[in-house]
Amino acid sequence: MALTSFPSGGTAVVIGAGGGIGAGFARALDADPAFRACVALGRATQPPLDLLDEASIEAAARHLAAAHAPPRLVVDATGVLHGEGVQPEKSWRQITPEGMARAFAVNATGPALLIKHLLPLFPREGRAVFVTLSARVGSIGDNRYGGWYAYRASKAALNQIVRTAAVELARKRPDAVCAALHPGTVDTPLTAPFGKSGLTVRAPDDAVARLLAVIDRLIPADSGGFYDYAGEVIPW
Repeated sequence: MALTSFPSGGTAVVIGAGGGIGAGFARALDADPAFRACVALGRATQPPLDLLDEASIEAAARHLAAAHAPPRLVVDATGVLHGEGVQPEKSWRQITPEGMARAFAVNATGPALLIKHLLPLFPREGRAVFVTLSARVGSIGDNRYGGWYAYRASKAALNQIVRTAAVELARKRPDAVCAALHPGTVDTPLTAPFGKSGLTVRAPDDAVARLLAVIDRLIPADSGGFYDYAGEVIPW
C-alpha cells in the first residue's frame, strides 16, 4: 500500500532488513512514492548496523545525515526470541543470566540506542514516525500463561523505552510519533519453532501491509502507545 500521511521527499529507514519482516518493509517502502529513498540497514549492509555495537549505529546515523534527506519514517524490525544462547523458558528453572542479558541487549538496549542516534535526525517540523516491533507477550496486563521470562521482560522494557522516548520527542518535535507495534505471528525463522494448531500465521508481506496501514493512521496523540496490527491498543 502507498502511504498518504507523510510529506513527500523524505527518507524511509528500515533496521533489521535481513529478517523476514524487515525485508518486507524494505520492499514496500522502496516502492512507495512518498519517500525519496528507502535505506535498509543491518549487519550485512553498507554501512553495517549491529544492535550490539553502538559505534556502528552512530556511524549509520552519520551516513544517513550526510547522504540522504532527513528520515520521515524509521522502522525497527529487529528482535530475538531464540538462538545464540536465548530460548523461551517454560519455567523459572530455565532462567539464565546469559539468556536474560542477550534478550535485553537485542530487544531493549539496541532499540534504545537506535532512538538515541536516529530520532535526532527527524525534521524539526512535519510528520515523522519511529516504530519498533514489540510483542503482545510483552504486555504485563495480557500475561495469562506465564513462561518466556526473558522475551516477555525485554519486550516490556522496550515498551517503557518507547513510552519514555515519546515524552521527550513531543517536547522537541511535536509533530512526530514514537510507537511500539505488535505484528502478530508472522511466518519467519523467529516464530517457526513455535507454530501451533489454530494459530493465525501471516506471510511477511501481509503482516507488513497491515502494519503500514496502522503507521499511516498514527497521529501525535498516539505517540508512546502500543498497538497491534489492526491498530488496537494493547494493555501495558
